[in-house]
Amino acid sequence: MSEPISALGGASAEGFARVTEAGPLGMITLRGDLAAPAVASAVKAATGCALPARRAITTQGENSAAWMSPDELLLLVPYPEAAATSATLEAALKGRHALVANVSDARALFRVTGPKADQVLAKLCPVDFATLPAAEIRRTRAAQVAAALWRSNPDEISLICFRSVARYMFDLLAVSARPGSELAPG
Repeated sequence: MSEPISALGGASAEGFARVTEAGPLGMITLRGDLAAPAVASAVKAATGCALPARRAITTQGENSAAWMSPDELLLLVPYPEAAATSATLEAALKGRHALVANVSDARALFRVTGPKADQVLAKLCPVDFATLPAAEIRRTRAAQVAAALWRSNPDEISLICFRSVARYMFDLLAVSARPGSELAPG
């Protein structure tokens, strides 16, 4: 079996905030009726995570469940567990109108860390980061790229985008984090 290769090999950039490509991460798209008890049960059994509320992300250990739309979740698990987690979900939802897709190799995850991490993304995204609470996920744009982001720690924002634009996203984030380009206090 070959080793997973991340989009940018764990690239990082230092500025007034640190930008890091997080490396391989298991990502599973689950589409279906999120109000169905069977879906909540399947997610809990496969990841240990509670079904997230609208625009929320729940976490249990290394696993997370993120609300992406009224009928879609993105499940985050360690990369080596993605195939087995997908199979567990497919078995639990067999016979139901649902789609389980392992999208691990189609996405890239970035982390922007530091006390001014918000400022890096505020330059790129139409999001009011001052009001973005912990455990809330937003689907938005970073410049011209579709992205999902959330405050993963008090001084850290995680961002997911398509792997095909990972280099562009990394470069955007790195330039936005350059020393001396901090936003003036409002």
